[in-house]
Amino acid sequence: MVYQIYPRSFCDSNGDGIGDLAGILGKLDHLQALGVGVVWLSPIYRSPMVDNGYDISDYRDIAPEFGTLADFDALVAALHARGIRLMLDLVVNHCSDQHPWFLQGSRSRDDPHHGYFIWAEPQAAAAGSATAAPNNWEAAFGGPAWTFNPATGEYYLHLFSPQQPELNWRNPKLRAEVHDILRFWLARGVDGFRMDVINLIAKPWQPDGRLADAPVVQPGPTQPAFGEVVHGPKLLDYLRELRREVLDHHDLITVGEAPLATPAQGIELTSPQTGALDMLFQFEHMDLDCQPGAGNGKWALKPLHLPDLKRSMQRWQDALHGRGWNSLYLGNHDQPRPVSRWGDDGRWRVHSAKMLATWLHGQQGTPYVYQGEELGMTNTPFARIEDCQDIESINHYRAALQRGQPPEEVMAAIRAKGRDNARTPMPWRAGPHAAGFTSGTPWLALNPNLDQINAEQARADADSVFHHYRRLIQLRRQHAVWVRGRTLPLLAEHPQIAAYLRVWQGATLLVVCNFSAQARQFEAPVADAPLCGWQLLLGNWPADPGDLDVAAKPLRPDLPAFALRPYEARIYRGADA
Repeated sequence: MVYQIYPRSFCDSNGDGIGDLAGILGKLDHLQALGVGVVWLSPIYRSPMVDNGYDISDYRDIAPEFGTLADFDALVAALHARGIRLMLDLVVNHCSDQHPWFLQGSRSRDDPHHGYFIWAEPQAAAAGSATAAPNNWEAAFGGPAWTFNPATGEYYLHLFSPQQPELNWRNPKLRAEVHDILRFWLARGVDGFRMDVINLIAKPWQPDGRLADAPVVQPGPTQPAFGEVVHGPKLLDYLRELRREVLDHHDLITVGEAPLATPAQGIELTSPQTGALDMLFQFEHMDLDCQPGAGNGKWALKPLHLPDLKRSMQRWQDALHGRGWNSLYLGNHDQPRPVSRWGDDGRWRVHSAKMLATWLHGQQGTPYVYQGEELGMTNTPFARIEDCQDIESINHYRAALQRGQPPEEVMAAIRAKGRDNARTPMPWRAGPHAAGFTSGTPWLALNPNLDQINAEQARADADSVFHHYRRLIQLRRQHAVWVRGRTLPLLAEHPQIAAYLRVWQGATLLVVCNFSAQARQFEAPVADAPLCGWQLLLGNWPADPGDLDVAAKPLRPDLPAFALRPYEARIYRGADA
């Protein structure tokens, strides 16, 4: 299991309100108690922090607010002493406009670093348009994906903010720099890399050297750029070169973040025989509660239709089984809290948080837990945009108001889907002083429910979300079918129940989850999942003596169905598992 830490929000050791490496070092007992195998750190490099560290100005140093290289070395040693590996976030699709490469390369077309970035000549402005941008691409954080650079008379490309210029992977000198960056951190004991938006690095250049316009789907001067850029024709060449030059010389974990990836592309990226990475993050299931074609991307909300979620996850389970490898996740630093998104963060918070974890961790792939997920942390009720720090949310708010959307409607979407929901600091205990996160003023306010949801309370309660995650992690290590088994769906169209089998070499697991606040009846297709002789491995409700006394007997042979209580989840083990 991989545990993601967002360092700014994990634990602050020096009272400046910002989490740091020394703070992480002081909380390793929490990770060890949970059963963490790998820690993934979001970016800790030097950065102006326009995008909270995903705009890097020095790839070989630590941001002062996080500590020093000596702090980093101490953290690596302490993790390794506990048998925990460390994975760094590698952000090499773009860097900061304050990186020396860009500061030098943007001054002159003759500078050697000019070729590290993607430049294009101005185009004739279309009628009624004030821009001469090279094409109609729109950046992910809003606005055109091109910014004019007066010093060279060119535009440079940025798929995110203007302060995050795209790196030019066509340039072999740039690729050699990236290889050296990896070697630098590997020499310090790093065990792997999570590669940010790595499937965007190979831009789809036209024969004439241009990047073509995106198709115009809706009226307007700009169009989203991601769909034009993902999985470009040279992507596998670049990544295989990286693997050949660096990765194959070490025992590493490599994970590619791959927006808009298809299952076929996932196999290409992660095939043990011909791919370049160990696993990928794909986003298909993260887009199911958005209204397609609504023009507002993730902010156009709609309720989740459970059969859609099951179909999406099963498509990836089927495609990658035996041919690639997937990452299992419901939350991270870019997503809202799962229990608020697809569970019930009120009355059934604990049960639904456990249910979501059970449903996810039972599938094939590597499970990821984002900090606070093991506590059942919820979204934060941000009242005003001034309470937010995330550049994406702030830019969306301004643009939405300019389009005439009511402020409260915009804030409702930000409360539901904004990235700051995941970035509120970890509550380590109840009470004042920022719940043990910092002795100072936190950079982002903690969730006001910290007295009810905090690490100290969760670890002391044997029936907490924390201990349910711990048991899931232990079980996964005990049963090979959990890792190697094929996933066979049950009741694929049921609107409230998600169920599947895991089968491998005669061993079988059954996972059944109720995604609703009402009791539901589970009726297994007996030919596919005969219940005779099955025993309960784990549940999130107390055992019901009427049908599943786990200490005394297996399910009764005459019980072809059973009732599921609100947000109930169960994992059964076949007699031969």
